[in-house]
Amino acid sequence: MPDVSVVVIVYNDADRLPTAVQSVLDQTLRDVEVVIVDDCSTDRSFEVAQHLAAAHSGRVRAFQLPENSGAGGEPRNVGIQHTTGQYVMFLDSDDVLEHNACRNLLEAAEETGSDIVSGLCVRLHKDTRNQKRDEWYAWLYSATRTLESVTELPDLFVWDTLSTNKCYRRDFLIENNLRFPKGMFYEDLMFIADAYLAAKRITLIPNQVYFWHVYEKAAVKSVTNRRHEMTNYAHRLEIHRRIDALLAERGLTEMKLAKDVKFLKHDLVLHLRDLPFRSESYRREFAELSREYLGSIDPEAYERVQPIQAICAYLLQQGDWENLIPAVDTLTNRDKVSSPLAEHDGRIYWCDGHFDDVFGRRVLDVTDSGYHEKPVNKLFLRNQLTAFSEVGGTASLAGRITNPLGVIPADAELTGTLEFSARRRSLQSFTFPVRVLRHEGDTIHWETTADLTARLRPLGIVDTIWDVRLALDVDGARTTTRLTVADTELTGGPLPVRPRLTRMVADHIEPHISVRGHLAFRLVSEGRGSERVQELIARGVRGKPGTLAKAGYRKARTLRKTLASGDNKLRVYHEVFSRLPIKKRTVVFESHLGKQFSDSPRAIYEEMRRQGLDFEAIWSYSGSPKDFPKGVTLVRRWSMPYLKALAQAEFWVDNQSYPLKLTKRPETTYIQTWHGSALKKMGFDQPSLKATTRQEQSAQQRSLDRFDRFLVRSEHDVHTLAKAFRLKEKTLLRVGYPRNDALVQCRRREAERGRRERGPLAAELGIPDDKTVLLYAPTFRKVGGRHGRFELPFDVERFADQFGDRYVLLVRSHYLNHVVLPPTVQGRVIDVSAHHDITPVLELADGLITDYSSVMFDYALLDRPLVFFTYDYDAYVHEGRGTYFDLLEDAPGPVVRTEEEFHETIKSFETQALEYATARKEFVAKFGEYDRGDAAQSIVDQFFAQWSR
Repeated sequence: MPDVSVVVIVYNDADRLPTAVQSVLDQTLRDVEVVIVDDCSTDRSFEVAQHLAAAHSGRVRAFQLPENSGAGGEPRNVGIQHTTGQYVMFLDSDDVLEHNACRNLLEAAEETGSDIVSGLCVRLHKDTRNQKRDEWYAWLYSATRTLESVTELPDLFVWDTLSTNKCYRRDFLIENNLRFPKGMFYEDLMFIADAYLAAKRITLIPNQVYFWHVYEKAAVKSVTNRRHEMTNYAHRLEIHRRIDALLAERGLTEMKLAKDVKFLKHDLVLHLRDLPFRSESYRREFAELSREYLGSIDPEAYERVQPIQAICAYLLQQGDWENLIPAVDTLTNRDKVSSPLAEHDGRIYWCDGHFDDVFGRRVLDVTDSGYHEKPVNKLFLRNQLTAFSEVGGTASLAGRITNPLGVIPADAELTGTLEFSARRRSLQSFTFPVRVLRHEGDTIHWETTADLTARLRPLGIVDTIWDVRLALDVDGARTTTRLTVADTELTGGPLPVRPRLTRMVADHIEPHISVRGHLAFRLVSEGRGSERVQELIARGVRGKPGTLAKAGYRKARTLRKTLASGDNKLRVYHEVFSRLPIKKRTVVFESHLGKQFSDSPRAIYEEMRRQGLDFEAIWSYSGSPKDFPKGVTLVRRWSMPYLKALAQAEFWVDNQSYPLKLTKRPETTYIQTWHGSALKKMGFDQPSLKATTRQEQSAQQRSLDRFDRFLVRSEHDVHTLAKAFRLKEKTLLRVGYPRNDALVQCRRREAERGRRERGPLAAELGIPDDKTVLLYAPTFRKVGGRHGRFELPFDVERFADQFGDRYVLLVRSHYLNHVVLPPTVQGRVIDVSAHHDITPVLELADGLITDYSSVMFDYALLDRPLVFFTYDYDAYVHEGRGTYFDLLEDAPGPVVRTEEEFHETIKSFETQALEYATARKEFVAKFGEYDRGDAAQSIVDQFFAQWSR
């Protein structure tokens, strides 16, 4: 009895069968047999199988089905019957086993007594240049793990539905009568579902065991690449129905829900992406098949997938093609807004027409996506190509651009250009003006012509693919769109062009549809002998000159990647840039890791400018540099210019930390302004840092020891921040925070004049003079979802309805979070998070609502009311990293825990100014004693005064 029997199935694959079989014969586990089952091939496959059996007698046996079964299930069933090993594995004729696969799987099976042992499958894309590889749901195989039931790990049941990356105890297969469904596609899904549920023990190992060879350009498509066949989809649904019945029998509702989620986000998506390019009859049949099955999906599954996936599934079930086809465009092109959207009862919906359906309203509600808050230049809009024709080398095009919620006003000045650019972006591009642009309902209609024969001059050979984009300018704000080709026939033949290099390879350009459904063009040749020329070029590419050129290119690309790596940048910084001479009168400024032009570094920079000092200002930025000042040198954080600037600067000024591994040169002075007094425990006072290794703590201390000067605003900072960072007394500068100079001076002006002056920000935000301004500024929260979206802890619509006649609420999220406000609160609640500098916002606000944010210490300088909404106080204080003082005792304003308490406090807001006046003065005396309004001037006088012109 062999240890392992490997069933190799084959159908019309004579050329690749020997490689698959050899991968079994070459296993490091020698006691392995091969059972080849041919599904009645019409080529030489069975003849090759018989030859392999004769050449390896005793190790290879070959069998043939009397008639073709139509799928891979029945050949595997026959193979199981003929196996004699203790364990059984399956292998397709176009794939191979990893060299140690059988040994690793067998050892795990014998050690754990498992019925199934599963390893990592690796997909190799054989027709890509570098054989791109991706690991099949690798997170399941990060470590060895044994399950007593598959219900312990629903993700395994739901996602790894392959039968081929596993070995099965043969007696387990026989005792449970485990068989593949006959004559059906996706037979793996049914078989493995049966096997998972029957297994009393399953082991996962982190080893690669199976190489799945993917041939996307193959003449005969695999099952997964034949989604254009309706039978393919029908079989998929039938398999899912059978698995659902299996789960229902066992009462496994959670497993069913997990499988429904997977169907919506994976199985259905695969077929939906092709739908815009299918015929009307195909779509009707597809919808008819889908409708019943979608009705069996647990409604909760719609909540657990991406909004656009749920939207497409719902619209498909409703048969709403007008809205579904555009939605599929967004499904394929993430972030594209393909619908005009609809506003209803203060919420934003993907489309109109389903408001009477409670479930539909929930699925189609996209308010949280924040589309209504974005300007046109921040939106990726759908641009549907509606007409395309070609006459005499000129292409005529027309289309319509989605105008969601009227973001493009009817009176806006519109201009546009059509751009043809080589896909290799380093190459050239050509533009053509858009002749017609006009509003048509909730779209922008456009028309133009492009004389490609006269104006488009490709190089040839190297720029074979050309993409098309339409750039639309709306009152000077630009948005760039791609041309979607759903339901639009690309009429006309190839257009003649004149490549600069040679017309022997390409002399025409023809339209085609990209994999994402957009209009593109490709170079082709209709000239005589072009096939021969292309063959010669291909031979050259494959030959020695081409091999050398490709090797050189790969080396250059690898070198470029290496040069751009973090380790290499550190090496360049320390070994090259740090040996360059220091540039006198050079200051590198950075605020909040380069995310803002703000805070104390900004205040110091502006004071230096006010005094007219002669110096070079270099500002670090990450993201967009557009809101940074003119007349300074801007360097992207972690770029080579950034590292060089830091290595040569005479001064570093920032409020958080330059990259920790950058050693500061002795000739450079580092002024650390910091970004707030501490309520939360910091530095080495944090339990998490105390628990790190001595080596990690030493590395942290080295980064802190770079500070030459550290600004403090009170003795509280000395006893907390300075102590937690283990700073020496000589490092401390008791001057206050430069960013707070404006607040102290604002308070003095108010006291002298006896009145408030709101300043220009109120007018900029459109705040009426008779409204009181409240600012909600919470601390950082670790949140899930994309980009750290922070959910407000109170119903903002309820707040606006209750208090909107008296107050305007400004919301400023932490710079590492963001919020999305519903459109119903527009004008009454305003998101001011995008403003780099919070100081003008603090000056504007009549009162502050916060929680644990250090903004409390700054705002107290204005001697205005504060409210502390600490809805998660116990968890934040006692389960987090701890605090330096009890906010409940020292807060200079009411501390509330619930939304009802919060509302009651806002109702009595005016009385708090007097009620907590003494508490505010004591708070400022304790936490802001050195904030006197001259911190920036003091810093400049101490360190930069000698730079006067």
